[in-house]
Amino acid sequence: MDNYNQLLAFIWAYEYGNFSAAARANGLTPSAMSKLIRRLETRLQVRLFFRGTRTLTLTEEGQVYLKSARAVVDAMAEADSLAENMPNRIRGQLKIRTMNTFARYQILPWLPAFIEAYPALRVDIETGPVYRDDFDKGLDLAIYGGVLASSSRIARRIGESQWVTCASPAYIEKYGAPAHPRELIDHRCFHFNFESHWNHWVFAEGQQSLIFPVKPVASLSQGDLLRDLAIRGEGIVRLADFHIHQDVKEGRLIPLLEAFRSPLREPLYVIYAQRQHLSPRIRCFIEFMEKQIARHPWRL
Repeated sequence: MDNYNQLLAFIWAYEYGNFSAAARANGLTPSAMSKLIRRLETRLQVRLFFRGTRTLTLTEEGQVYLKSARAVVDAMAEADSLAENMPNRIRGQLKIRTMNTFARYQILPWLPAFIEAYPALRVDIETGPVYRDDFDKGLDLAIYGGVLASSSRIARRIGESQWVTCASPAYIEKYGAPAHPRELIDHRCFHFNFESHWNHWVFAEGQQSLIFPVKPVASLSQGDLLRDLAIRGEGIVRLADFHIHQDVKEGRLIPLLEAFRSPLREPLYVIYAQRQHLSPRIRCFIEFMEKQIARHPWRL
């Protein structure tokens, strides 16, 4: 049982990013959480985390072990609810809220297969750029990226994304490409029309992270509208790699200022109300989604 608790502590620490947050969310003290991780590292004879002042980062060994740890925990959960998890037992409505671009580019491609696998389940997907805690209004789960506000909800990390500054070949041919982020102020740029950290165009110069101002010629509410303008050669945008990775691979968009790209990656979370007694309809969707994300990485 202690080995299993160590696995859970390891997964929680990764998902929450630090021992204190993981401990609070799961009814433990930070000291108890830290002890479980130390026992696990001692048992395995490897270091699983780089411990920063505020955040934890997986070592290479930790990244490998995470897959095995999740497989064990998921297998035990599946064994405990085998009857409930059978496709003919999963029914009702599953209400999901996520970003429009994530729904379009990372859920829609495999959604028909999911619906076919669980024919008695009705899927209701609502999109919006900003996370809202609507679990008391019937929401089952949400999928969002970035820094989430502290709450009692469960946020399970499912991946990460990076923001890419880019333009079309036509724009670059007509206006040229900026050689330094400070030159963006003289270019045609577009960003979102709501308050968001996504409008902070972060770059790296040396060991420093810097935010350079842009002067948008227009602001829009959806990432796809920004993408379409950029592809038409109208200006420069900054969008997530899970959104535009195919456009980059096929040459419709060209990454800019790559020498100054920030190494920071934005975590992506699936958020739900509680860990215990998780509904089979929610669990099957999360498991199906994680398998699809693993098969179709978007990293550029």
